[in-house]
Amino acid sequence: MSKDARLRIFAAADRLGYRVNRLAQSLNSARSNLIGLVGTDLQQPFHADLLATLSGALLADGFQCMLLNAANAEHDMAALIARVLEYRVCAIVVMTGTPSEHIVLECLNNGVPVILINKLLPKLALDTVISDHASGGRLAAEQLLAAGCRRLAIVSSAARTASLTGRIKAFRTRAATARVPVRVWQQGPTDYRTGYEAAIAVLGDASVDGAFCVTDLLALGFLDAARHECGRRVPDDLSVIGFDDIPQAAWSAYRLTTFRQPTVALAAAMMQAIRRRAATPRAAPRLATVPVELVVRATVRAPGASS
Repeated sequence: MSKDARLRIFAAADRLGYRVNRLAQSLNSARSNLIGLVGTDLQQPFHADLLATLSGALLADGFQCMLLNAANAEHDMAALIARVLEYRVCAIVVMTGTPSEHIVLECLNNGVPVILINKLLPKLALDTVISDHASGGRLAAEQLLAAGCRRLAIVSSAARTASLTGRIKAFRTRAATARVPVRVWQQGPTDYRTGYEAAIAVLGDASVDGAFCVTDLLALGFLDAARHECGRRVPDDLSVIGFDDIPQAAWSAYRLTTFRQPTVALAAAMMQAIRRRAATPRAAPRLATVPVELVVRATVRAPGASS
């Protein structure tokens, strides 16, 4: 076909409003360029930022995103993933929540790769991208110890995800080597209110002088209650450190010292896993660990400062 004929056809199609049916096109290849993004608690600031970054990276690379919000993950994540399989997706990315082994195996048996972000399913051979939660937990303890804190607390939710437990375990291990006692609070959902309630409970012990909140959202609630309900001066007599570096952490009301999970680096590792899996479907799965970054603001005493 000549160039002029091709241009006339494209011009006519444009006048008629014709658009390529990509789903129909996928019938020939048995695969589409759709990527299923599955997650829970997408309203949380870090999850929303991660979703925006992942979807942006996929669109920039020519993929289309199908978002499935598993708001009630315990009951409907498997059903949602099963629904995604009906659209001949080329991969499924699980951002938050944990799918059952049964539905993951169904995906793999249908030739659909499953990529996990910030979670582990040790019994299954899957490509996994994870932030270095252990390093963050260890460094959080070191920051508080360097600030002179000698009675520590960890504030978490009732969730037992790999991300949160990894941070907690590393923090406790590092504190134990310094022979510094740690009180662990693990109740409620992973939200602001839980952090607020934790501060009222934990800071009833006046000797607690350092707290690691395993997410920033918990830390913001903890800070507000520490200052306004418990009369604590931060960082003069109480140091607080968070994790995630959500936008609110930088607000002047908080100026929270925290650890940044680099969503751009997580997205880049995810894209690498998708491309590699497409090029070599039978390749051995890989675990990509993305470093976290300490962001120093104003909620941890400077080393050597007196309380």
